[in-house]
Amino acid sequence: MDWLEVTVSTTPEALDSLAASLEDLGVEGLVINDEASIRSFLDNNPKAWDYVDDEIFSQVHGASSVQFYLEDSEEGLLRLAQYRAALPGETFSTKNVRDEDWLNNWKNYFKPIEIGRRLLVVPAWEPDPDSAGRVILRIEPKLAFGTGAHASTRMCMEELENHPARTVLDLGCGSGILAVAALLLGAESAVCCDIAPDAAAVCRDNALLNGINPGVMPAYTADILTGNTLEDITGGHRYDIVFANIIADVIIPLAPRIPGLLAPGGVFICSGIIDGRQGEVRAALEQAGLAVTRARQGDSWHMLAAKVAAPAAL
Repeated sequence: MDWLEVTVSTTPEALDSLAASLEDLGVEGLVINDEASIRSFLDNNPKAWDYVDDEIFSQVHGASSVQFYLEDSEEGLLRLAQYRAALPGETFSTKNVRDEDWLNNWKNYFKPIEIGRRLLVVPAWEPDPDSAGRVILRIEPKLAFGTGAHASTRMCMEELENHPARTVLDLGCGSGILAVAALLLGAESAVCCDIAPDAAAVCRDNALLNGINPGVMPAYTADILTGNTLEDITGGHRYDIVFANIIADVIIPLAPRIPGLLAPGGVFICSGIIDGRQGEVRAALEQAGLAVTRARQGDSWHMLAAKVAAPAAL
């Protein structure tokens, strides 16, 4: 189906009255866009700040609008004309949108990506490429985070190549791309966990997409900071690699539990750390008895790899 995306521009002061007027006219599904709303959301959800670039605020600074959608049909155009007539002082603009635009347009920008020395990440819908000796990792992220294009994920995958592993734990697994990469590079098993409800199913699908038995890559939906969640998932096992590609506000409280999750010689690889938070994360790791063995930055993001610190010599 074709749709009309209708945007009504206004001022911050007039935003509420405009939205009320549109609702009175029977308009449903309003999307409110303004700087104050974004800042209010972030103030009430402080963990979301790590995902926000300053560019977001520069784009919405001083601008306010209301968006809604109508069928791109005779009836939809008639309704739009009625709304314009009822609100003659407002500025309306429209854009044509198709259902498949929402679902698939982003795929035009996801192409095969060479990562590190060995991996080639290939979207599920792309034909087999010339891999030039690289290990092909097929991925269909769907609604979960993780295509390999983001710097935080890419740095984790590059660091993975430096650490042969038999067992892997992926906390905040998203699409499961890190666990799949580890298995394709020789790991025997990988346990995945994410708080997002869609992630576990996406992980299983991506395991199958790469010829991996989902039995060696179990995926769980849980909050790893709650109660005994980690103990229930791991069953007391220790891992050669533990990934946490999440955010600083999760990695910091998680840090004290990491030494108990690492096998002898194991490595903790964490990322999703926005520029400016890396010092806090490093301090938390060191306080937990871990020694940072590698630190990298990509774009505005940081990755830290750490191992259990050797005891001080007497």
